[in-house]
Amino acid sequence: MTELFVCDGRDESPRWRAAFGEIRLVSRQQARAQAGEGDSVWVMSHLEAWPALVTLLSGRGAIVQVLSDNPDSLEALRALDAGARGYAHALSPPELLRQMALVTRHRGIWVPPELLARVMGSAYRALGGESRQHDEVLTELTERERLVALAVAEGQSNKEVARRLDITERTVKAHLGAIFRKLGVRDRLQLILKLGQRETA
Repeated sequence: MTELFVCDGRDESPRWRAAFGEIRLVSRQQARAQAGEGDSVWVMSHLEAWPALVTLLSGRGAIVQVLSDNPDSLEALRALDAGARGYAHALSPPELLRQMALVTRHRGIWVPPELLARVMGSAYRALGGESRQHDEVLTELTERERLVALAVAEGQSNKEVARRLDITERTVKAHLGAIFRKLGVRDRLQLILKLGQRETA
């Protein structure tokens, strides 16, 4: 399958060809004229009126992914709201782009882990996770690890946790490594899910 990359010509990345081999660089006008159901279309977010283009193409049944030079959570949400099935950095490694294409082609959604962590953090708060701060699951952790774990569960980034606790990001990462090991989880999302579980009587 040929991948259509909608860009202005200046922003082509060799990583795109490394990921797919067969790609076509097209303008917004060409994408509007050519893209249809089942086509995989990658749209750069610095293009003028990119959300409208995403909405148009996804409405036709195209599988749309948005690439950004400076990804952020708000832009990711805007992309998904417009109908995109994926959002990532324009300079993502080829293997990540291939993985993203596979997920979106099978009707999945691809977003950066930090955005997913923020969404999960919102769900954790909405489900009353903060009121269960003394659950048994936290008893294995030191006081500082508990603070880090709860801040991460709320969807905060390492930088935000470091600022909140007045420690370095490196220290946050070290605490997270210990937390993951003690609680038997692989990553932030599993941590959020574990801390959000309700204890049954």
